[in-house]
Amino acid sequence: MSVIHLKKEEFDKEVLECNVPVLVDFWAEWCGPCQMVAPVVDEIAEENPDIKVCKVNVDDQQELARQYHVMGIPTFMVFKDGKMVKRESRAMPKDEILALLK
Repeated sequence: MSVIHLKKEEFDKEVLECNVPVLVDFWAEWCGPCQMVAPVVDEIAEENPDIKVCKVNVDDQQELARQYHVMGIPTFMVFKDGKMVKRESRAMPKDEILALLK
């Protein structure tokens, strides 16, 4: 499955109402660490059809970033059954990102 780029209007449907685990990457185009992990996030989406992978551009979706108290990027959040269950704010290697989903 490919990465879904989210807007505020789609967040509830795509993330909170989803019946599979969702990895959300809060990022920005100007962020070096975000650009560094972007290919890894794409790989995770392609290699794991049992999860949904979404990205939220914090510059375009400032209200969502505020709502989820994103203070640094990249910030990864894992949602299960409509609730955020894990959160990490830093660039991470693939195995650590995948570990968030366990």
